[in-house]
Amino acid sequence: MRSGREVFPAMLAAIAAARTSVELETYIFADGKLGQQVLMALLSAAQRGVRVRVLVDAAGSWFLPNGFFNPLRAAGAEVRQFNPLHLWRFGVRDHRKILICDSSVIFVGGFNVADEYDGDGVTSGWCDLGVRLENPGLAQKIAASFDEIFSLADFHRKPLLRLRAFKRKRQSPGHSTSEVLLTQPGRGASPFQIAMYRDLDRARDVRIISAYFLPTRRVRRDLMRVIRRGGRVQLLLAGQTDVLVSQMAARSLYHRWLKAGVEIYEYQPQILHAKLVISDDLAYIGSSNLDIRSLNLNYELMLRFADKNITREARQIFEAALKHSRPIELSAWRKSQTFWQRWKNHWAHFLLARIDPFIALRQFRTLN
Repeated sequence: MRSGREVFPAMLAAIAAARTSVELETYIFADGKLGQQVLMALLSAAQRGVRVRVLVDAAGSWFLPNGFFNPLRAAGAEVRQFNPLHLWRFGVRDHRKILICDSSVIFVGGFNVADEYDGDGVTSGWCDLGVRLENPGLAQKIAASFDEIFSLADFHRKPLLRLRAFKRKRQSPGHSTSEVLLTQPGRGASPFQIAMYRDLDRARDVRIISAYFLPTRRVRRDLMRVIRRGGRVQLLLAGQTDVLVSQMAARSLYHRWLKAGVEIYEYQPQILHAKLVISDDLAYIGSSNLDIRSLNLNYELMLRFADKNITREARQIFEAALKHSRPIELSAWRKSQTFWQRWKNHWAHFLLARIDPFIALRQFRTLN
């Protein structure tokens, strides 16, 4: 689904059709027109006997009024905040966006429940991306991950269980046409990283849409290797952004990317929030940006598709977004960057690549 104008009516219809269960997990849930529509749909489901569970991130949903979900709770639904705000654990966040209805219909993507996402991504509303699937097998895996994070949302776990959660090495993904790839703070590379490393290692045509782009050293190395073996790498990044420091950090890398032969484009009409990775005939869609926070610090969920029809549609989405993007040329970029701009970009990179991970991982270890 290429826009909020497509995804939100489909989500509301799925909630309205649910008969046994609805699980909604989102980073941002805002009190606006869309938020009220989703609340009313969830309330109606709970009142007709559907088991409704809602998980919102405490930081992402900071501005949600106290008591917003009280009518839903009164109808028997369960609503929790992930990691209630505390100075010493602020950096650990749930950035996933998931809707599961009746353990069979799934929505996964970058869309938060907020009015700014409700549009076509060109003339109005942020540019984002998601998928709707009817797949009981995938739904069960995603529902299991929801159950786990829902049960641990307040971080009030016994010390031994918390220690085991951190010590447990993040597992390698398997091989199938559709894979659920989870990311959480912990030791080692996440399943998303492992799968992406494996695919980039042999890729010759890589196309990436990333709202916030600050990849790890391994990702940068793998992308450079694609270029060196005669392949093509296209990056479609944010021309307009809601997180200026992230845009500056990404731009600190432009010169070396462009010099190496990477093509860079910036999306112009609206704020870019989409997350898409295409590696030859494979596609990744979900909540994770290609930045250090998403790859190493947040709870995220990505789907990997080895389906040529899905990859073909993903390429069409990329090409459509490219028409609304401005190419960044090396010579023009050099001339446009003043010393002051380069200095700001450098320190933005240092903040997000060094300071933020250091603080977040220390906080996570303290929790465990």
